[in-house]
Amino acid sequence: MRIVGLTGGISSGKSTVSNLFKANDVPVVDADIIARDVLKKGTGGWKKVVAAFGEDILLPNGEVDRSKLGQIVFSDSSKRQLLNGLLAPYISSGIFMEVLKLWIKGCKRLMARDRTSEEDARNRINAQMPLDIKRNNADIVINNTGTLDDLNEQVRKVLFEIKRPLNWTEFWLSRQGALSALVSVVVGVLIFRKVSW
Repeated sequence: MRIVGLTGGISSGKSTVSNLFKANDVPVVDADIIARDVLKKGTGGWKKVVAAFGEDILLPNGEVDRSKLGQIVFSDSSKRQLLNGLLAPYISSGIFMEVLKLWIKGCKRLMARDRTSEEDARNRINAQMPLDIKRNNADIVINNTGTLDDLNEQVRKVLFEIKRPLNWTEFWLSRQGALSALVSVVVGVLIFRKVSW
């Protein structure tokens, strides 16, 4: 599975590109939605933010007044850093869980399609060889200064790139590749220790 980060400044067209991805059956994990969720009343993020910024940032229903909090943090970089530090762990774990859910969903879809076991599906996913030529790591930039047609054309080209299978270099640089290497080392150490006894 290829994971692509879509970033950009305010009003740069991230939502438009995200919607174009969704329209082309590319699953999207939206960090802005996760950030809103981790700030909902009663969550760990909500508790930390209220403790740091006080109850003056709350609406009458107890939810965070995002507009008021925004005024505070966008006028003071130290308070913005504080907010980012408080919420980053919750947002990161939220993104991880959403990506994990997508991976599991893809695995289940493969199992249903091929009528295979979970282990066989996982093995098939992990053993896929890339069909495209290996190339150096490259950044893909979507320039949203043109027309909507121009943007659609660029997204079409990006979709072509991100839907291709990972090559081996990209795989080993991915979290899945790093996890595979770690598991291999741990299993090797355990086997070596058992043989040495």
